[in-house]
Amino acid sequence: MKVIMPYIKRYRKDVYISLISIIALVFATLWQPRLLQVIMNAILKGDNKTIIQQGIMLIALAIVGIAAGIVNTIYSAHVALGVATDLRSDLYEKVQSFAYADVEKFSASNLVVRMTNDINQVQQIVMAAFQQVSRIPLLFMGAFILAMVTMPQQWWVIIAMMVIVISVSYYTFHKMSRYFAETQQDIEDVNTVARENLMGIRVVKSFVQESHEIKKFSATSDRLTRVTAKIGYTFGVLMPIFFLTANIAVVVSVYLVGQSITVHPGYLAAITSFISYLMQILFAVINGSFLMMGASRANISLGRIGEVLKTEPSMSYVEGKPDPVEGDIEFDHVTFTYPGDATPTLKDVSFTIKAGEMIGIVGATGSGKTTLAQLIARLYDPDSGSVKVGGIDVRQLPEKSLRETVAYVLQRSTLFSGTISANLRQVKRNATQMQMQWAANIAQASEFIERLPMTYNAPVEERSSNFSGGQQQRLSITRGVIAQPKILILDDATSALDARSEKLVQDALDKDLTGTTTVVIAEKISSILRADHILVLDEGKVVGNGNHKELVANNSYYQEIYNTQKAREEGRS
Repeated sequence: MKVIMPYIKRYRKDVYISLISIIALVFATLWQPRLLQVIMNAILKGDNKTIIQQGIMLIALAIVGIAAGIVNTIYSAHVALGVATDLRSDLYEKVQSFAYADVEKFSASNLVVRMTNDINQVQQIVMAAFQQVSRIPLLFMGAFILAMVTMPQQWWVIIAMMVIVISVSYYTFHKMSRYFAETQQDIEDVNTVARENLMGIRVVKSFVQESHEIKKFSATSDRLTRVTAKIGYTFGVLMPIFFLTANIAVVVSVYLVGQSITVHPGYLAAITSFISYLMQILFAVINGSFLMMGASRANISLGRIGEVLKTEPSMSYVEGKPDPVEGDIEFDHVTFTYPGDATPTLKDVSFTIKAGEMIGIVGATGSGKTTLAQLIARLYDPDSGSVKVGGIDVRQLPEKSLRETVAYVLQRSTLFSGTISANLRQVKRNATQMQMQWAANIAQASEFIERLPMTYNAPVEERSSNFSGGQQQRLSITRGVIAQPKILILDDATSALDARSEKLVQDALDKDLTGTTTVVIAEKISSILRADHILVLDEGKVVGNGNHKELVANNSYYQEIYNTQKAREEGRS
């Protein structure tokens, strides 16, 4: 409740109107059987005047009840929608404040489920709360008192029915809470499997793994089906038990009235009202039970939402004016270990890059090349040592200063659905057509963009499926260079380009971004031959630092990589 109460308080006016309307609805519901009893007595006595008067009052009471119900539904829905919308917005904003490591800790699919399914569960319980929470106790107490007043001799029938229904509800509530927790986890698992399959559909098709993926999805989906079926079976048994109990109570009441009708003739008019109150008590208990079950499920969802909202980002930025920062880079005895790992990925790494230089980074898979680049962009913070940009520790730079200084282009290009221009303006909001063309020329993207009917306003479909891998990489490079960053990191960002396009990109970068420090992570040594410095990494350590000629002559690690690639190229030719 601590999570949701601040959001409910934002809608005080709607909450008050909802509560007032529910009181009016309960009054109308409870008083109708009382009027029916008066009418029945009037019928037995042949009092037509009373019949007409009470009939008019009964109709008026029904209109009040209908109007109150409509008002309550409208304002309850307004509160529920408002709370869900605000909660979803705050949750999304919180996720945006997370460091990369925080997102990885939860996982993307996990966070998506929390922002969708879990929020929906909360919305439903808030709606039910303002329709039922205040109604149920008032209706229960009112119906109980009026039933006792109407036929006091039948008090034990009411108590017996309540004991049975409440006992069954209590047992079911405890059982269902476990099922609801399993359901949320299974929904998350189904979402993860489906997401991974659809994102990797090319791999699935390439290796003809459709049947395997179907089995994998079916196994996950079947778990959800089994838990959902258990919930359905429990509900299927629960309702007949409730109504059987109520019908037995009615039969017993009618039987007892029949036995004592000569002693208490007034019971003939009262039995209908008594049965109505009896059913109102039953429905109050049933609705209360369902509300408790829904609250149990929503409480699990609220806990998952609260977990995200309470998580403090593992990385924070200093406040300050985003002053310009130069493009030199310095690593000073940097050691870094990924969360959950026992072995450091980078070990005591030190080097310096002057502004405007090009540095290449090579090494075997898992040697720490990408990790090193991520520390420059401050996707992670080092365990020890410091990473400096422009002579300032990146932890002391305002976020805007760092983002304006460092542009990071990944090997796996991520473009957002929309248009090409919208993707480019993510980096430079006020980018003009001329600036987009300049950046596209550097990335060799203009040749295919300008062939599109809408050029820079051409659509980008979901997961950029309407562009090839090479086109996606060139668009990503365009986005990276459009703001003319002081530091440009290319993490194997030309791997999908042919040799000619890659050379043209490198030539354009040298020509048009002369003042930019370029960090190139590459698998192919041919991509970094012109680098001022080449760092050779092995198992997280810098085992070589120099230009191509120096490393070929003096560094055994570099020689091995170079000779292997050279032999491979000669074999192809």
